[in-house]
Amino acid sequence: AYLIALLLRFEFNVASEQFNYYLSIYMDNALMITLFKVIVFAIFGLYNSLWKYAGTEEITKVILSAFGAFAVVFLYLSHTGQVIPSGVQGVCITLDIIFIGGIRLSYRSFRNFHYTHNFRILTVLNAKGMSDPKKVLIIGAGSAAASIIKEIRENPRTGKAVVAVIDDDLSKIGTRIVGKKIIGNRSVIGKAVKKYGVDEIIIAIPTAKKKEIQSIVNECNKTNCKVQILPAFIELIDGRVSVSKLRDVEIEDLLGRDPVSANLKEISGYIDGKIVMITGGGGSIGSELCRQIAKYKPRKLIALDIYENTLYELVNEIKTLYPDLAVEPVIASVRDRNRLEEVFGRYKPHVVFHAAAHKHVPLMEANPREAIWNNIIGTKNVIDLSHDHVVEKFVLISTDKAVNPTNVMGATKRVAEMLMQEKSYKSITSFSAVRFGNVLGSNGSVLPLFRQQIAMGGPVTVTHEDVTRYFMTIPEAAQLVIQAGAMADGGEIFILDMGDAIKIMDLALNVIRLSGYIPYADIDIVITGLRPGEKLYEELLMDEEGIKMTSHNNIYVGQPVPPTPVLADILQQGDQSLADTVGQICRGTDQEAIGWLHRLVPNYTNGNGHKQDVLEE
Repeated sequence: AYLIALLLRFEFNVASEQFNYYLSIYMDNALMITLFKVIVFAIFGLYNSLWKYAGTEEITKVILSAFGAFAVVFLYLSHTGQVIPSGVQGVCITLDIIFIGGIRLSYRSFRNFHYTHNFRILTVLNAKGMSDPKKVLIIGAGSAAASIIKEIRENPRTGKAVVAVIDDDLSKIGTRIVGKKIIGNRSVIGKAVKKYGVDEIIIAIPTAKKKEIQSIVNECNKTNCKVQILPAFIELIDGRVSVSKLRDVEIEDLLGRDPVSANLKEISGYIDGKIVMITGGGGSIGSELCRQIAKYKPRKLIALDIYENTLYELVNEIKTLYPDLAVEPVIASVRDRNRLEEVFGRYKPHVVFHAAAHKHVPLMEANPREAIWNNIIGTKNVIDLSHDHVVEKFVLISTDKAVNPTNVMGATKRVAEMLMQEKSYKSITSFSAVRFGNVLGSNGSVLPLFRQQIAMGGPVTVTHEDVTRYFMTIPEAAQLVIQAGAMADGGEIFILDMGDAIKIMDLALNVIRLSGYIPYADIDIVITGLRPGEKLYEELLMDEEGIKMTSHNNIYVGQPVPPTPVLADILQQGDQSLADTVGQICRGTDQEAIGWLHRLVPNYTNGNGHKQDVLEE
């Protein structure tokens, strides 16, 4: 650098007296100058960086070390009374940066060339019989996409080749990211797939909201490409973006809203150190409640269920994850009041989550008296004993099917809500309910059914082209229930902002595509017609309940509604009167039981929106 700087300064006139004078000064001090620079470079870490991954941080080190070395050499020469022209030293700084940085970055360039060369060789070999690399379209042109493109480019073993990039930022369209052209926004995904012969689409926008992801995935699903997604930054454990972090798009990504988060401080405040009981503890919601409540350090966890197998598995799982937690499995039916009295007396719970219920609509249409016994009398038993044993918090798990019900299950859950609200007027126990829609992946829900049908080769069955439902994940449902307990004062019915209702037909199409099949080509879809008691759409709120915000952005609360006159008259006769009435009704026919439900719930209609003829008493 010094020699070139001197030659440039004196226009390559090596015979000039000045050139030779300053050259001699440099040569006399070359060893010391070199030593000073080596020390400065070492201090700035130029000898311990992985230059094959060099980026802006390493370039900055080179620049700072060049100026730092110049400063040290300048001070040394000044201290010894020697002079090298400032012009020479200025050019020398620039050359230092070029040479030192160039030597190091050339390794990275050679490495990239090496991998690119290998990739071309691989492509040639592919043409001779090996499988072709998958052509990849990247969605997103940010730092995460850049990392994915670099890794795919530098590692041919991924078996992928990025052909183009999509981004909605109009200012980026037509530019390049890591050498790959940004060809347009999401509206051109279909055209790009055809033009470039795309095999896979990678969504590399870890900061995107769920609504945006839903829209992008829906656009991608119009193609037959495999779709993968880079998780949100919060899901990336080490915060690093790489091909290994890619995952398949899951149906939860298509809910169109961000997951509901709980207020941990509020939750821990009423669960920490308390005895918590969950009825229906072995079910989909009940077991997830047990898992999540276990995190908040209750004194004891009581999981009550009539079915032993799921309870056995759950308790083993919780004991493994939380060995210091006292967890008690209890086999009991909520219909057996004497057994419940024994359980409450023994464990004396502070908080009760009532998740035990019959929930399958078609089954309850065929067995209405069982639904009445379990969902009404079972709930009444747990409510009464929670009041008698002065439980601090009681939370009922309800359903959107309780709103203007069209089926037995929904009508029985509406009665359960009314029983909860009626007791809340008379008790110091805080009674509340949580009402939400369908839970993805729960036992008997539509998603496991679709997956089972796809695994069997189809067809996938949908009851109606226009049927819609609200959906949430099992962890969300459990968090909402726990959060509601923290917010409850008494008598409230809490409702989740579940985003937009999803068409079941769209869900079926997406599940087929996400399973790697083409709808109607690989897996057929058959319309079977609405089942008895099934609605085209669900509601979360009755008109008379009204709605108001809570302290949680995603949770609303409906105002308490008094029980219907028929139910109020029964309850006025004492706690036992409802059980006696139900016992009498259930000794009759299914039609008589359904008629009694219609009297209890006047807005209970059959599937086509008409009230069933009410039988005379």
